[in-house]
Amino acid sequence: MAEIVGQCLCGAVHYRIDATPVFAAACHCRDCQYVSGGAESNVLIVPAAALRVEGQVRRYESLADSGARVWRSFCPDCGTPLFAGNADHGEVVAVKAGSLADPATFRRQAHIWTGSAPPWHLMEEDLPRFPANPPLG
Repeated sequence: MAEIVGQCLCGAVHYRIDATPVFAAACHCRDCQYVSGGAESNVLIVPAAALRVEGQVRRYESLADSGARVWRSFCPDCGTPLFAGNADHGEVVAVKAGSLADPATFRRQAHIWTGSAPPWHLMEEDLPRFPANPPLG
């Protein structure tokens, strides 16, 4: 597995991932729509222990529609969304695909929280869709 790297727009925050991603998805929840400016959030789910961050990030926490405490990290200088996590699943971190050094390496495996998607969100017909969180395991 090749090392995965990325950064924010201004370069103040860099990261690397030293593990194979667990999952890749497009999240259509309402919170992701807010932080993306309207679109879904394309995320690479990785083991939390494999993520190495250089630079300071700012963190925002909220209560998700699922009832879980969710956090999102972003660059305090340029505002680039970088990471997200769920208090119920601290073993993994969602890395925003737009921050990858090579975003073309991101390949969606599913669409989640489709029950919150507006009709203009595009979804591949051949990928699984989940109205909320997918079943774990």
